[in-house]
Amino acid sequence: MDIAARVTDKLVDNAVKHGKISAPAHVALRMAVIPETHELMIEVDDAYPDFPGFDEVANQTGEARGTPTGLWWVAHYRGRLSWDVKSVDRETVGKTVQAILPIT
Repeated sequence: MDIAARVTDKLVDNAVKHGKISAPAHVALRMAVIPETHELMIEVDDAYPDFPGFDEVANQTGEARGTPTGLWWVAHYRGRLSWDVKSVDRETVGKTVQAILPIT
């Protein structure tokens, strides 16, 4: 599925570029099909517990204006983007960024 590959690439690329990856570099990736809704869930974890500009990124239209970049592809494929702080033993260790995409 080209859509899943493209969105996964953008999520992982953003995690590496903006997620304060610590040594050794580690980006967790999870994918699952949600059978009840026939959607694909893609999640990526990174070590930065914030997502500056998230509202702007998450509320993009799927219409191309100029050269498409980064997480615009989620909107283009009619997906939804969300994020949450990631904690381990009640200690903040980063964030999880999630894209939910319809399976066509």
